[in-house]
Amino acid sequence: MPKMAHQRTYLMLENYIGGKFVPCSRHLDSYDPSSGEVYCRVPDSGTEEVDAAVNAAKDAFPAWSAKSPLQRSQILHKLADLIEAHLEEFAQAESKDQGKTITAARSMEIPRAVYNFHFFASTILHHTTECAEMDHMGCTNFTTRTPVGVAGLISPWNLPLYLLTWKIAPAIATGNTVVAKPSEMTSVTAWMMCKLLDEAGVPPGVVNIVFGTGPRAGEAIVSHPDVPLISFTGSTLTAQRIRERSAPFCKKLSLELGGKNPAIIFDDANLDECVPTTVRSSFTNQGEVCLCTSRIFVQKNIYNQFLERFVESARKWKVGIPSDPTVNMGALISKEHLEKVKSYVNLAKNEGAKVLCGEGIDSLEVPDKNKMGYFLLPTVITEIKDSSRCMQEEIFGPVTCVVPFETEEEVIQRANNVKYGLAATVWSQDIGRIYRVAKKLHTGMVWTNCWLIRDLNLPFGGVKASGIGREGGKDSFEFFTEVKTITIKH
Repeated sequence: MPKMAHQRTYLMLENYIGGKFVPCSRHLDSYDPSSGEVYCRVPDSGTEEVDAAVNAAKDAFPAWSAKSPLQRSQILHKLADLIEAHLEEFAQAESKDQGKTITAARSMEIPRAVYNFHFFASTILHHTTECAEMDHMGCTNFTTRTPVGVAGLISPWNLPLYLLTWKIAPAIATGNTVVAKPSEMTSVTAWMMCKLLDEAGVPPGVVNIVFGTGPRAGEAIVSHPDVPLISFTGSTLTAQRIRERSAPFCKKLSLELGGKNPAIIFDDANLDECVPTTVRSSFTNQGEVCLCTSRIFVQKNIYNQFLERFVESARKWKVGIPSDPTVNMGALISKEHLEKVKSYVNLAKNEGAKVLCGEGIDSLEVPDKNKMGYFLLPTVITEIKDSSRCMQEEIFGPVTCVVPFETEEEVIQRANNVKYGLAATVWSQDIGRIYRVAKKLHTGMVWTNCWLIRDLNLPFGGVKASGIGREGGKDSFEFFTEVKTITIKH
C-alpha cells in the first residue's frame, strides 16, 4: 500500500459572536514568524459575520449600559484576574504568533493587558460631571455622560493583546458593547481571551471578536451604519480609508497612527543612560512599535563618541528565536514586512549612506529550523540626508538613522520636518533647554532623559499624520461616551 502523506494540523480559530464561537466558511493562513511556516488558520470574515456581530452587540447594549459602573467594574476586574491566572499561556502564544521575545510578552505585554482592565475598572468609578448655577435665571445646568452604543475597535499586529485590551477595557467599562477586529496576522491571544469572557461574567454580545483582513472585515465594521464609533490603531494609509468610509455616517473617530520619532541628544547628555536607553527605544520589539526612535540627532561635538558607543551596544543586542529568554529581539511579523524593511536599508546604501552594523554587515546564526524565519539584526545608518525616505517614512523595523546637528534651533526645525508627530525624546542636563525644546516639538508626547514611561491617566496620541484624538484615563472616558447638557428651571 502507498504511504499516506503526513497531514499537518493547524490551530483553527473561530469568531466569537453573541457569547459563542462561530465557525467561518473562509480562512486565512497565519505564519510563525520565527520559522516562516503556517501554524494557524484564521477566519476570513466579511459583511455577513460583521452584521451578525453588530446585531449581537446591539441586542446586548440596553442591559449592559443599564448596569452600574460598579457592576461593570467588578466584571472587568474578574476578567483581568483570569488573564493573569493564565499569563504564561498567553505569553507563549503571543511570542509564537507575533515573533516578539518571550521575555517581552511575559514581563511587559500580557501584564499590561491585565492592567488595562484593572485600570479602567478603577477609573470608571471616579469620574465626575459638571454643574453650573444660573441663579439670576433660576436655572441649574449639569452634564451627563452616556455610552455611545456599538464600538468598532480595530487593533494592530505589533502589540496584539496589549492594544486590543487598551480599546476593549474603556469601551465596555463605560457601558458600550464591542465589535473588535484584531490583526489577521496576530489573532490567537484575542481568541484565547474570548474563552474567559463567560467565566468573567461578561454577558453574551457585549464583546464580539471578528477575525479577518482590513479590506473585508475591517471595511465592513467601519462602514456599518449601526457602529457609531471607531477606535483604530495602525497605519496612516489605512486611517485615510477609514475616514473616507466613515464620513457619510459622522462617526466618532480615534486614530492612533504611525510615527517617525526623533531622539535629540545634546552635548551635555548623560551618555551612560542615554546610549542604552536609545538602543532600547530604537530596537524594542524588533523596532515594531509606533513609539520607537528612528531618527537620532546628536550634537556635533559628541557625535563620534555617541556613535561609537551606540553601534557597540547595538551589536551586543542578541537576535534569535523568540522562545529563548536570553534574546533581546525576535523575528519580524512577516516575510513581506521583512523585505520592506530591508528595502529601506538598500535604498540608503544606494543614496550613499553608510550602514555601520546589522543588515548586510553582520551575520546572524539561528537553528536550521528557523533559517526561513523573518530575522533582521539591529541596523544603524549614518551619513544620510534628511530628505531621504529613510528619514521621512515609517520603517517600523530595527533600523535607525544617526545624524549630527549643531544648534538648538536647527535641530528643532529638522526634527519637525516630517509628516508625523507622535513622540520624541530629548537628552540634556539643562532643564531650561529641555523645556524650550519640548514645547517647540510638533509631537503628542515628549520624553526627556527617559523613554516609554507611561501614566495611563495621561493622554496618548499624536499630531499631524500620527493621528486624531487622544486615549488615556479621562480622554478614553470622554471618547467612549457622549456628553449631554441638561438645564433645569427651578
